[in-house]
Amino acid sequence: MTPALPLHYRPSLVALHWLTLLLLVAVYACIELREFVPRGTDLRRSLKDWHFALGLVVFAVTLVRLALRASSKAPPIIPPPPAWQQWLARLVALLLYAMLLALPVLGYLMRNADGHAVLLWGLELPLLIAENPSLAGRMEELHETIGNAGYYLIGLHALGALFHHYVRHDNTLQRMRIQSGRR
Repeated sequence: MTPALPLHYRPSLVALHWLTLLLLVAVYACIELREFVPRGTDLRRSLKDWHFALGLVVFAVTLVRLALRASSKAPPIIPPPPAWQQWLARLVALLLYAMLLALPVLGYLMRNADGHAVLLWGLELPLLIAENPSLAGRMEELHETIGNAGYYLIGLHALGALFHHYVRHDNTLQRMRIQSGRR
């Protein structure tokens, strides 16, 4: 007899999922709020530095999440959704993970191509590419485009979870719920 699959994601994955959400809120807030702060001010520079640093934390957390996901099976959705919904969920998850990896890499390289090192809370990280203003501009456009698309991807992901919970009445959202210690 094969062991039954768990009905929830492992606690470490659940914690990292919700940590990623909090980090994304902070990353997006830093860059959006920056637009309301006068250029050349310490606060504006600080918001940009926090945007970079938190973006790198998102990258690291995403690598850990992917390693944990690779080492465990996803709990089944009960009742199983139609094949097209499973396909769409996999596509959105793939695009979200691609975004979570691509944005920090592009941001890091963009900063380097702009002639600046990336600071991680005062620690200067190494330059990976030489200064190239033309490349920096193209990377900035791509970074901004993917970042803007991220709003839609995150929204689609959240709407999908709510659809499963309130319309399909399956356990999709429950699988990612933080579990209490009590049974």
